[in-house]
This record gives sequence, structure tokens and C-alpha cells, in this order.
Amino acid sequence: MRAGRRSDWNLVTFLSLIGLSFLSSTSVKAQEWARFRGVNGAGQSTVSDLPTRWSESENLVWKLDLPGEGSSSPVIGGDRIFVTCSSAPAGDRRFPERRLVCVDAINGKVLWSAEAPDPEREDPAQGYLLEHGYASNSAATDGRAVYAFFGKSGVSAYDMDGRKLWEVSVGSESSNRQWGSAASVTLLDDFVIINAAEEGRAVLALHRDDGRVVWKAEATALELAYGTPAQLKYDDGRTELILAVPGEVWGLNAATGKLNWFAETQLTGNVCPSPLVVGSDIFVFGGFRSSGSYCLRSGGKGDITGTHIRWQSRSSSYVATPVHVDGRLYWADDQGIAWCLRADTGATVYRERIPDLRAGGRPVYASPIAAGGRIYVPTRRDGTLVIPAAETFSVLAVNRIAGDDTDFNATPAVHSNRLILRSNRALYAIGSK
Repeated sequence: MRAGRRSDWNLVTFLSLIGLSFLSSTSVKAQEWARFRGVNGAGQSTVSDLPTRWSESENLVWKLDLPGEGSSSPVIGGDRIFVTCSSAPAGDRRFPERRLVCVDAINGKVLWSAEAPDPEREDPAQGYLLEHGYASNSAATDGRAVYAFFGKSGVSAYDMDGRKLWEVSVGSESSNRQWGSAASVTLLDDFVIINAAEEGRAVLALHRDDGRVVWKAEATALELAYGTPAQLKYDDGRTELILAVPGEVWGLNAATGKLNWFAETQLTGNVCPSPLVVGSDIFVFGGFRSSGSYCLRSGGKGDITGTHIRWQSRSSSYVATPVHVDGRLYWADDQGIAWCLRADTGATVYRERIPDLRAGGRPVYASPIAAGGRIYVPTRRDGTLVIPAAETFSVLAVNRIAGDDTDFNATPAVHSNRLILRSNRALYAIGSK
């Protein structure tokens, strides 16, 4: 093992806690968009009748001005939307006020708002923090509570009516770039999974009842790993957490946090996109600048670099996580290029510049989602693109909402037959009235 990577994998495990059982949690009916990018981060919706065209006067069901900006995506439990926001008191962005806002998905009214604990000194407002802000971590809900990650202010749990259940710190460190926190919350049975790479160089499993640490896996190699872990479930009941870090992909035992396997990659510098699991295949993208993409077979133990990499490509995404539809991978990169790759070989199906992007400098940050044979891609300042999930690139529509000139950095969510969009100014429900 190379010094400073797997050799520094210090594991702190608390599996002897009274009453803990990994597989005995009360089952809650899965919500389609209860976390960042929906079920397992796939960005897929079963809704087939989302609108393809909208504006401030067409198919806009409601609009809600938010109490702060953010790149975090809305998540949904039942008829409630949860979104985190950040605002700067007296213009001092070093000490942002962050809060979780609960919104009625039917009418767009605020049901409650909860402020994060007093923050530690955050990273200065410079560099990439100016691009994505201090509210980039999407929350997650299991239907009985909602769990929000506020970076150095920690992780907080609230019941569905906004009463705080618990809060816990997961560290107050900064990366060598001071780019701030980004990874989103995920849930697995009784576990709240947190990638606290920025705050503590660790991945943690917190118990959803009281926030106690069930296991904590630490490694300095987590620095600059901003993705949200994906889950890979095997037929024998095992579950692995998949996470890409600079230079490697890891498969962690979800019950203990132990490293099952790793594969070396050329995704160097920093890794922003989240892994994507499709069946038994694992897709990872990222690196600086967009240094590549990989497809790996699942399974294996130890070093699987020479045995489980199915393909490697120079095509990549720097920020957005691709979406998989009908054997193809789709995304738009931060340079304004629309991509489509074959998922089985990594071969490029198309690479096309998105027309009429007026905004200069990183025109796309959000990840695409798929619904009804269409791909929805919010650009930051030039509207939301709707493109067909096809082998030929075309633009079905570009939808802008007049009067909102702020960034649309967040990945959309889906509630019923409505698309939920978020900008730095407002939350929008798009659908048939």
C-alpha cells in the first residue's frame, strides 16, 4: 500500500451499540426524489408527462422566493419539498446563515424553516466557493425525518414538522483549496451516510435515531472528493458504498465502512461528479480538468485495477453527474458541451456545443435528469434545455423564466407530474395547471 492512501485508512467502528441492527430498521416506502438526483442518485423519473416548454406565463404552477442562495437540489418527501439556503448577514460571507426550508409541494407555501447551528469560521468567499456557495449539500428524507448537512456546522435531523431531533459535528477542517463543502446526504436503512471529505477526511454512518456514529472511515486521500456515495446492492444482501476520490475508486462495506476493493484511475486533482451505478456496472467521471471516465464491473476484493475496469475514456464531466438512458450516458459539461456515450464501450455517440449560450465561464453546473424519453439540463443563466434521449443531438426547447437572472446551479427534482427547479433566488414548480 502506498503511503498516504489506503495505508492511512483508520477505521473507528461502534457496532456494539445496544439495539443497533443494520437490517432491522422499519421500512419506509421509498420516495422517488427523497435525495439528490432521486433513487440512488440515478437522476431517473418514472413520470412521462413533464412539460417540455415553460416560461413565467406558461406551465408555471407556482414560484417561491427563497430566503437565500444555494446550489443544493430540492428533495421531496410526500408533498413536502426540502431545500437548504445560505445568506450572508451584513454582507459578511465568512459567517453564512444557513437554513433548511420546508415547502408545500402543492401550493409553494413555506411550512417551516430551521436555522443551522452557529457556524464555525467557514472558508473565505473566494475561488470556487463563489461559484457554488455555502449551501451545496442536498438534504435527504426517509418520510419520518429530514437530514441536512451544513458543512462545518454539522449534520442536523428534523421531524417532518421542523422540530430538531439531533445535531452532530463531522469536522471543521478545510481542504487545501478551501472550496467548501459539497457532498449530499444519503440514507441506507438506519444509516445516514455523510461524505465529510472536506470537514474531516472521513465517510461516516450516523444512526438516524440520534446521530450517534456507527462507523467512521478516515483517509487523507478523501481530500478533494466532492461526490455523493452511490449504493450497490448484491443478491446476497450485501451493500457497498461506491465513491470516487482523486486517483482511485473505492467500494466500502456499507455495514462497517471497511474498504472492500479499490481501482486506480487517472481522475486526478479533484473529483466532483458522483458515481453512477447501473445494474452491476459502476460509472465514474471527473478529475481536473475533466480528466476521464471509467466503467467498472462490480465485485472483487483488494486491487481490482487490472481485472474489473471495462473501459476507460478521455471523455468526461468536471461537475455534472451523467444520466443513463437506454444504454447511453448523457450530460452537459461546464464548458457548454453536450455529450452522449455508449455505456457498454465508452464510445462517443455525439459531442456537440450547446447553441446560444450567452453566459461566459462555466455555463452548466447542474446534473441532468431523465423523464419520458427526454433529458432536462438546467444551464446556469440561459434557461433549461430539453433534449431527446436519442443518438442524435437536438434541442427540443430552451425554457427561460423572465426576471430571474441568478444562477440555476441545482439539479431538478420531480414531484407528481411537476418539475421542481431551484435558482439562487427562487423555487419553481413547472407543470400543467
